[in-house]
Amino acid sequence: MVIAEDLRKAYGGKAALDGFALQVSRGTVHGLLGPNGAGKTTAVRILTTLLRPDSGTARVAGFDVTTHPRQVRRSIGLVGQNPAVDEILSGRANLELFGRLYHLDAAAARARAGELLDRFGLREAGGKPVKDYSGGMRRRLDLAASMILSPPVLFLDEPTTGLDPRGRNEVWTAVRELVADGATVLLTTQYLEEADLLADRISVIDTGRVVAEGTPGELKSAIGGDRLDVVVRDAADLADAVAAVGRATGAEPQADPDTLRVSALVTDRVEALTRALAALAEAGITVEDVALRGPTLDEAFLRLTDRREVAA
Repeated sequence: MVIAEDLRKAYGGKAALDGFALQVSRGTVHGLLGPNGAGKTTAVRILTTLLRPDSGTARVAGFDVTTHPRQVRRSIGLVGQNPAVDEILSGRANLELFGRLYHLDAAAARARAGELLDRFGLREAGGKPVKDYSGGMRRRLDLAASMILSPPVLFLDEPTTGLDPRGRNEVWTAVRELVADGATVLLTTQYLEEADLLADRISVIDTGRVVAEGTPGELKSAIGGDRLDVVVRDAADLADAVAAVGRATGAEPQADPDTLRVSALVTDRVEALTRALAALAEAGITVEDVALRGPTLDEAFLRLTDRREVAA
């Protein structure tokens, strides 16, 4: 549903996109992650026809963004970083206004507003001014406004920025329901947890190009295996704990004197844990806490977008 090939865009001689490529499958959520200045917003602006690329090609819902921008706009919804709804108007009035802007007649706009208020759980709040809505309700109204014409492709550019956990969960639920109904979503976000929970696939962009792509699990696995964390009670035991965990796992543990934590990468989760605990007990070391955890998307993101590693 979204294809970009070798997109390039520069501002004042500095490349914002430098060979950007992307493929988003129908009926999926595709996450686009990257540090500030990596090119995410420029890519979204090109794919939504708000900006022309210097070179390269892009197609959305089968239409070229440069040669057929009008058809692309009819096929997409866009939720930007800032709410687009009017705070003085009611939720219903906002949706009716968007309907008229999309050239629906008055009766059709009223009917569509009612459908969307029901779909996004805003029926009871529909008559209230938007200024009285919570953050999560405003973003759900934004999503509803983007769905006036039921577009097959939806672009969400950091849709939950500034929301509290409840508001983010409300938006996540709404996005899942849209995808379940067949929508295709391209999501940019600064919240790695959001991408991990919502995205079927993720593209990591840095310095204007995609540096890694895969499912959340694939990206996390690419940076290493599971980690064994052991917290000792006595700081005097930290060095001995490092030695014991090293012997048990065959790894090179790292120690944090501030938290009294010893960490080691392991491949055989349960066996490594069993051997480490036995080695610590044999050494007479009291353990306060022990845990096995997989790599996080945050760790994968930081590793993949380390500018020094990319430059190398």
